[in-house]
Amino acid sequence: MPLTLVVFAGFYAAARHAERYADTLGEALHGHLLLLHVNRVSLFDPYELVDERYRQAELATETDTTAALHRQAAALRTPATVLVTTDLLPELANDVAARYRPALFVLSQPDPDHPAASVVADCAELLRAGHHALLVVPAHAPADQPPRRILLAADREPFTLAPAATALRELLALPGTALLVAHVSGGVEDDSGCAAALRAVQNSGLVDGLPTPEVRGYTAGNYAAGVLAAVREAQADLVVVFARERSYLGELFHRSVTARLLADSPVPVLVLPTAAVATPAAAPASTFPAATAAQYASVVLTGLSPAS
Repeated sequence: MPLTLVVFAGFYAAARHAERYADTLGEALHGHLLLLHVNRVSLFDPYELVDERYRQAELATETDTTAALHRQAAALRTPATVLVTTDLLPELANDVAARYRPALFVLSQPDPDHPAASVVADCAELLRAGHHALLVVPAHAPADQPPRRILLAADREPFTLAPAATALRELLALPGTALLVAHVSGGVEDDSGCAAALRAVQNSGLVDGLPTPEVRGYTAGNYAAGVLAAVREAQADLVVVFARERSYLGELFHRSVTARLLADSPVPVLVLPTAAVATPAAAPASTFPAATAAQYASVVLTGLSPAS
C-alpha cells in the first residue's frame, strides 16, 4: 500500500509551504496526499452533547474552503484528496491513520506570531501523544527536493519501531541519501554511547539493507541544543527523533526536548513512534555515563525549562 501523507492544509504561507514539501516527498515515494483541514483541536467532541445538526451547520459554512482545497489538490504532482472537518479529535487521528495506513502526518512549524500557531502546536501535541508518525516543516526549509542528508538523533537505549513508523524507512532508502547517527552526551565524550546509539538504530530495523550510517558524537549541557548543533555541523536537511514510552520524569524530559526541536529546528523534524521493548531500559544516567548525579540533574532541569 502506498504511503499516505496527511497534510494539515490551509491558505497561509506556512501551510502552503508544508503542502509543497509533502508534495515533493509524495512524488518521490510514489505516495498519496490527503489535505486535511480542521478548525480546532479537541480532546473531546464539542458536539457530542448537542444535536448533530450543529456540526453539519458548521461544516456547511466550509463549502468555499472545501472547493478551494480541491483546486489546490488538483495542482499538485502527487495524487491528492481533501477532507474538511470541524475538530481534530484523537478518534479522528486514529481513524485517518487506520484508513490510510501507512500514514504520516505533515504540518507546518508553529509560528508564534501567526494566529493559527496554537492550532498547529495543538495538532502536533495531539499526534505526538497518540504515537503517530509526525513531520514538522519549517517555513524556510527547501521544498523542491527530498532530503539528502538525514540525521538520526539516537541514544544508547534500544528501541523497536511502532507499526506506524516502519513505512518511513522508504524515505531513508531514496537514492543519493546519506544517513548519520548523532549521539549527544552531557558535557563529556562518550564513545561507547555513540557506538551503542548506532547499534540501537541498526537493531530497530530502520536501516536494514542500507549502508551503515556514519556516527558522530556531540557534547552539550542541553540535549535539544546538542541535536540542533549536530544538525548545523552535519549540514543535515532532515532530523529524525524517536518518541519513546518512558517513566513520568523521562516522559517530561522527552516532551521538552521534542517540543523544542519542533519549534526551533531550521530543518524538518520527523518524529517516529516506537513500541515498548522487552529488554529493560537503561538507567537515565547512562545517557551521560561520566557525569555526576548533580550534573545529570542539572541537564534534566535545563531540558525541562522553556525554550528561549
